[in-house]
Amino acid sequence: MSTPTERSTLQQRLRADLTTAMKARDELRTSTLRLALAAVKDAEVAGTTARVLDDAEVSKVLTREVKKRREAADAYAAAGRAEKAERERVEGEVLGEYLPRQLGDDELAAIIDRALAELDLSGPRAIGPAMKSVQAAVAGRAEGGRVAAMVKARLAGA
Repeated sequence: MSTPTERSTLQQRLRADLTTAMKARDELRTSTLRLALAAVKDAEVAGTTARVLDDAEVSKVLTREVKKRREAADAYAAAGRAEKAERERVEGEVLGEYLPRQLGDDELAAIIDRALAELDLSGPRAIGPAMKSVQAAVAGRAEGGRVAAMVKARLAGA
């Protein structure tokens, strides 16, 4: 854990990029980064004591924000508000630049297969232990719902 005055390198990068966006008068990037930093700040002060988040925790916050943007874009698109949907999608892409590269289906399948083989798991009752192992190996490089769907499919076929 870092000291109260230290910021994570990811958080420092967000702040530096915010300053750059403000100087460039890039309204979309500026507002997106401000919202992301506000979400990080909210996470820091949540709970009983305020604390500074490390890079992994900041990544989790950003992942949550990207997911919110994707869901909002889908909702706006379904409501016929294409302009709003596009803005949400672009905001999600801006935040996605700060996250680790997402795993492809083949890479994710290999991780799942390795975890299932190492723990000798099979059948639908093994979903909990399998998810715990796979999520640890994936470490934020794949969305939880996607991981769960692939784990369930692998266990159903086992």
